[in-house]
Order: sequence, then C-alpha cells, then structure tokens
Amino acid sequence: MNKRSLLIDEGSDDAIAHRTEFLLDTGTSRQSSKGVGMKPRPCGPTPRTSVFIGDIMQQQPLDVLIMGAGFSGIGVAINLQKQGVTNYKLIDQGQDFGGTWRDNKYPGAACDVPSHLYSFSFEQNPNWSRMFATSDEIHAYMLDVAAKHQLRPKAEFGVRVIKLAYDENACLWTATAENGKKYMARVVVSGIGALSIPSIPKIEGADAFKGEVLHTARWRKDTNLRGKKVVVVGGGASAIQLVPAIAPEVGKLAVFQRTPSWIIPKPDYEIGETEKSIYRALPFVQRLRRTIIYALTEGFGAGIVFNTPVTNALERLARWNIERSIKDPELRRKVTPDYRFGCKRMLISNDWYPALTRDNVELVASGVTKITPTGVIAQGKEYEADVIIYATGFEVPKAGSPFPIKGARGHDLNNDWKNGAESYLGMTVHGFPNLFYCMGPNTGPGHTSVLVYTEPQYRYIASAVSRMLTEGIAALEVKAEKQAEFTHFIDERMKVTNWTSGCKSWYLTDGGRNTTLYPGFAGEYVLKASTFHLEDFAVVKKSDLERKEVA
Repeated sequence: MNKRSLLIDEGSDDAIAHRTEFLLDTGTSRQSSKGVGMKPRPCGPTPRTSVFIGDIMQQQPLDVLIMGAGFSGIGVAINLQKQGVTNYKLIDQGQDFGGTWRDNKYPGAACDVPSHLYSFSFEQNPNWSRMFATSDEIHAYMLDVAAKHQLRPKAEFGVRVIKLAYDENACLWTATAENGKKYMARVVVSGIGALSIPSIPKIEGADAFKGEVLHTARWRKDTNLRGKKVVVVGGGASAIQLVPAIAPEVGKLAVFQRTPSWIIPKPDYEIGETEKSIYRALPFVQRLRRTIIYALTEGFGAGIVFNTPVTNALERLARWNIERSIKDPELRRKVTPDYRFGCKRMLISNDWYPALTRDNVELVASGVTKITPTGVIAQGKEYEADVIIYATGFEVPKAGSPFPIKGARGHDLNNDWKNGAESYLGMTVHGFPNLFYCMGPNTGPGHTSVLVYTEPQYRYIASAVSRMLTEGIAALEVKAEKQAEFTHFIDERMKVTNWTSGCKSWYLTDGGRNTTLYPGFAGEYVLKASTFHLEDFAVVKKSDLERKEVA
C-alpha cells in the first residue's frame, strides 16, 4: 500500500484531531460525511509509527486516555490493568490523585456516606478512624490505593483539557490541553465527575469587596478566621460542615441560606482499635459490615427516591432533629423546608443546628443581593464582613460539557445536550465513538455511595476496551435506539420520584429534566450495567477496513 507523510495545519480549529505528523494509508480516498443519526463510517487504520504532537513525540497513540484522577480515574485504571491493558494515561488538572477530596479541604470537610461503603469494594480499608471519614483521611486512602497499584507512572498532573475531538479517518480522539499539549488515544474515558468546577454566584458588587474571598472547594491552608467577621453564602452540604467547624473561632458569623434542607442525625462515632483489629484479622467481617450498610442505604432509597411511608418516617425524624436542637420558634421556621422530603438532597448532621443557636451566629433566610467593599446586603440590611466564604457547591453539568467535545458526523456534545444530557447507561453517547463516561448522566445516587454506581462502570469500560483490543475492533458507537430506550426509561421513571415533586434543585435542568440522578435503587442500576453487550453498539472492525483498503 502507498504511504505518505501527512502534515496537517495546527492552526485550524477544525483539525484538532489531525494536528499530528504520521503515516496514513492512502490506498483509498474517504469522503467526509456529516449528519445526525447516520451510521458510523469506517475509519482508517490506527497509526503504527511515531506520532509527533507539537515538539513531543508519542511512539504510538494511547489505547486509553483517562481524564480525571479521582475515584473514577483510579478505578478505571485499576480495572484496565486487570484486563491486561497497560497503554493508558491518566491526566488531571490538579497536582495529585484525589479529585474532589484533594480539592475540598475546608474545616469540617467529611463524607456523608459511611466509610466502609464509601471506598473500593476491592480495596477495603480496615483502619478507618470514624464511621464517616474526613476529607484528609479519604484522600490519604486514595493515595494509598494509587500507590499500591503503581498508577503514578501512568499519571500526568496539571493538565486542564480545553478541547476533545474525534478523527473519523484515524479512529482517534485528540484531547487538547490548556498549555497546547495534545494527547491522542483510541478510547477516552471521562472520569471528571460533577464535583470539579466550583459554583460562584454572580452577585452585584462582588469585585468591590476589599476583604478576603474563599470558596470551600478552593480553601487556602493559611486562612486565619480567628476573631473576624465572616459571611458564609450557602446553606447546603458544605455549609453544614463548615459553619460548626469555624463558629467557635470567628468573631461574628452570618450565614445566608436561600432554601433550608431536610437534615437527619448523623450516626457518627470514632472506630476503636478493637474493631479495627477485627477487620484486619477477619476481612470477611468488614465485607459483611459493608453489605449491611449498603442494604440499609437501599432502604433509605425507598423513602428518598420514591414517596412511600419511609418518606414520611424520615421527614418525622428530620422534624424531631429540629425540635430537639432549636428552641427559638423563628429560627425553627427558618430551618424547616416547605417541600417534600427527598425532593432536594437529604443531609446529615449533629452540629449544624446547635451551631446556629450560638450567640455569634446569625442565620439569614435569604440570598445575598449585593456585595459592598465592606460587607454584603440582604433584605435591605448590610452585614459587615472581613471574609466572604462561598459554600455554594459545584457547577453540575446537567446540559452540556465543561469544554467542547466534537464527535463523529458533526456531532457536538454541547449541541446534542442543549436540552438535557442523554446517554446509554450513563456511560456512552450516540455520535461519540470510543468515548466513555464514569458518573455520566443519570448515574448519580440520591441515597447511597456513588461508588456502588461507578464500580460496575469501571468493569464495563475495561471489558469494552479489552474486547476492542483482542477482537480487532476499531470503533464502538452505541446504537441510537439503545440510547433512546434508556432515555425513555429514565424520563418515565423520573415522573414518580420525589425529585420531580415541585421543588427547584440543582438536580434539574432549566427545562425541568433530572439528568443527574438514577431514578431507582442502586442494585437495579448495577444489574443493568454489570455486563458489556457488544450487540448494543455499531461496530467497525479493523479486518473490515483492511479488506476495504485491499479492494
């Protein structure tokens, strides 16, 4: 076959995936085809010689590029290794493994899922210090797992991807980083997750504030709040951990909460050495404990996901939690939600309500309307501040991606998802061959550990990659009808959940679709996602391409 060296202009946005110098087979010309809903066209053979990306030589394209080095990235990498896949790379915009637990180091940061369930089932930790581990302990656990499986040589940090594009001729993805570096791979796995981009509300006058500004997801270790006037914007999951932790040391604390949450007591305790020694000596005891915790959280799902008698029981528990902690009727009114239990995220805490009753703490049942050089304004009143802390969570991608993703036949993910994200099993998207997601659309938990959902995804993706490599598959693209079936199931089931019962939450798109959570029990999703079925995909085999080249 004739071969020639092909150099594509690096300045063209339309040639993102072509900015390389490599050898291509040219025995057959291929015409570009675009259009939504068309079948995937055959792609050329994967380059087999050196690939030059800018001034960096990559001996061959990666088999897999994993974006994100949190739980998902680590889990996918380990499962790829179990399948014998070693030509992969992990990239992450941070400076180490850990994802959200590397980034969230604010005072009081901890998990709201029991430690024995919020960990890899295949890497149980018998040494958890508490029932609900702190951020530092979870991060340390993740670093230990990454070290045990020797992932660091496969990782590259400080890499922020700004573009991702699929080359139909070469069956390759190219990820372009902010620094201009490019990574080519046959398969891309997005393990970025939903909790990576801090959400900062747009408030009039924000630039005028002369004091210190923080976000819980970008906490600075040298922050000193002692004796200062502090404003906390937000009353959700991070605020209920932060406020009790800083209230004893600040001079005055004003907390601005637009909408209260249903909060039940947190069954936390310190795990003693005797219990730890039992787990170390008898690992099956810890596995049993994990199973029991999982079963209990699935029971919570009966009341959180669906409106059942369990819902009423949990709401009564949450109301009792308010009554036992707060005596002031006005403060009780401020912290009591006016929507059905489960409609928004249920929270757990033992110290949020007591913190609000402190003399130096004021809960303002309103959002901030304006920021001044010396404080904030809400409900026509100004509150002085030395420090403003945003406890406002993350920008959850409900209807798009954080950077442009160009797929096959003109598919653009932001355009395809403009009315809400759709996928198959939350892992693959029609129009985007060889692209997989962990924690994709509608695979978030409302009642249990996210790892219960993501572990089958790790195995599914690793199985798909293994079959591609061993069976000579050049491209996999989920069939449009399979994606449509899953989307229909999600939308119909969502109608009978608490999440669409009328309240406004970050779960929903502007159009009212819940593209974030799975509308059912975790066990149900695990069964759906446990096995990779090749027949669900349109398949392009390398042997078909070779016959086409010869012809």
